[in-house]
Amino acid sequence: MVMEVLTASPHRRRWSEPEKQRLVAETFEPGMSVSLVARRRGVDPSLLFRWRRRLVGPADPLPVFAPVEVARGEPTPPPAVTPVPTGGGLIEIELAGGLRLRVDQHVDADALRRVLGVLGVLEGPR
Repeated sequence: MVMEVLTASPHRRRWSEPEKQRLVAETFEPGMSVSLVARRRGVDPSLLFRWRRRLVGPADPLPVFAPVEVARGEPTPPPAVTPVPTGGGLIEIELAGGLRLRVDQHVDADALRRVLGVLGVLEGPR
């Protein structure tokens, strides 16, 4: 019975700064990717990503979040909406409770009656 012991390379490979810059630049060439460059050049992809972050900066900017305040108590009415003229015969119907219904000149009259009936605006067929 024969046993063979495989060991890793006895030394770590050292990359000069110009080599790192060249490899990082190669990852930005059209049709190239970090994984492809890493395979072709014998570099671990995580090392290439680390060099990219150090030499070029993060790939995407960090998201910016707006502060949010949750209001407790009575709901406030939505802000008034100014009708937007479309030049297409826009009709705005203001309903009870601050609801607004906007339709254009192509509205189906039967469909509009059904919607207004569901909202309780119309009493029976008209």
